[in-house]
Amino acid sequence: MSRSVPNTSRKNGKYIYRFLCEVALTAIAAGIFYFNWYKFAQANNQTGHLLGIANLGMAAGIYMTLYVIIGKWLHAFTIGVERKANILAGQVLTLFTVNAIETLISCAITGQFRFFPQFVRIYGLAFLIQATVNCILTIPMVNIYRKIFPPLSIIEIHGDHHNNLYDKINSVHYKYHILERVSLDEDEKTIREKIVHYDAVLLNDLPAHKKNKLIKICFEMGKRVYYVPKISDVLVKNSEELNLIDTPLFLNRNNGITPIQRFIKRAFDIILSLATLILLSPLFLITAIAIHFEDGGPVFFKQERVTLGGDRFMILKFRSMIVDAEKDGRPHPAGEQDDRITKVGKIIRAVRLDELPQLINILKGDMSIVGPRPERWEHVEKYSEDIPEFVFRNKMKGGLTGYAQVYGKYNTTALDKLKLDLLYITNYSLLLDIQIIFETIKILVHKDSTEGFTEDASKEMHDADL
Repeated sequence: MSRSVPNTSRKNGKYIYRFLCEVALTAIAAGIFYFNWYKFAQANNQTGHLLGIANLGMAAGIYMTLYVIIGKWLHAFTIGVERKANILAGQVLTLFTVNAIETLISCAITGQFRFFPQFVRIYGLAFLIQATVNCILTIPMVNIYRKIFPPLSIIEIHGDHHNNLYDKINSVHYKYHILERVSLDEDEKTIREKIVHYDAVLLNDLPAHKKNKLIKICFEMGKRVYYVPKISDVLVKNSEELNLIDTPLFLNRNNGITPIQRFIKRAFDIILSLATLILLSPLFLITAIAIHFEDGGPVFFKQERVTLGGDRFMILKFRSMIVDAEKDGRPHPAGEQDDRITKVGKIIRAVRLDELPQLINILKGDMSIVGPRPERWEHVEKYSEDIPEFVFRNKMKGGLTGYAQVYGKYNTTALDKLKLDLLYITNYSLLLDIQIIFETIKILVHKDSTEGFTEDASKEMHDADL
């Protein structure tokens, strides 16, 4: 079964439609913002000062620029690309962030910081209206996109290794549809004849030399190509281009983060974890009381984990399981319907509240806000037997959240977690840390990000070619 390739104008139509949606959402957000700005100016007899052409133009430019930049950063305009829940969360976070920044900017423009409480109320109300209107409009925008632009037709070229990549790709039904699967053993002429009828090609676990050959063929034929990177692909992704001789050179420094980056990251960890502990102290108290009153057991759960350089430390979590859930001393990953999880535990695990005591570990220096998830020593040993590169994760201090936690699931395979963590380690920046923190807030609306291990998944070790 195949389908002819959509013409170029149809492909461009996706970008045009997405751009028009972005313009509409920006205009609505800015319009609501300025209505509230105007009402404030009238109420405080500041119309001459605040609504002058210069100030109005400056404020308009600043607001729309911030909204577009932060919105793109938080994937608030990815109509037809990401899930509805992810786009809606991006819109809400974008509006909240921009309005918070505008509160300070408005005080600076007026030179009247005595208006700060009023700005908070005004922009707080504006945020609620903006978020409601934009979220309501985003849903039909996504639905219209999916109706006008059907999912990409894909042909999969696979090797001998059996995995669930086919099911994963097809689960994103609004974006991808694998219509045909072809073995790598087919001759090149046959593969070329088949590729021409599809929008894209999926390369599933192919030997490096075969994969490289097919990538060149797809480039020649103007076909987009998807493939799962090997560990070496991840490591070279952030290479630096050097033009010292007449032969292209890529440089991988492999030095890890610099001393200055390490200092900034540690300062960021201390400030944010301390502020969060203070802000959420009432919630901490309520959670602790609920855990203790359910079964009279301890509030906290301690477990040995591995962090930077393979060092071990005792991680702190709110106890979400019965006392002595692992009384035999062996690790037992939590299942999707695990009867060891308490009633309170089900709630705090669903919203990740059980993780918050790790802020104490962060203050102590055992962990960072963002980094690879610190694994149990037994898991590190087990995974390293089949994946020696698994210890590469220890090049960065373990984190409360991280790349793998945001873009993976609780039951994501060890190999895929490693690749995601290496993407973070090799591309580290403070800006990336901030983005991951925002993405962490967004994934709370995704149930599958907290999926537990099934009995088979907890035993599975990915034996694909590294």
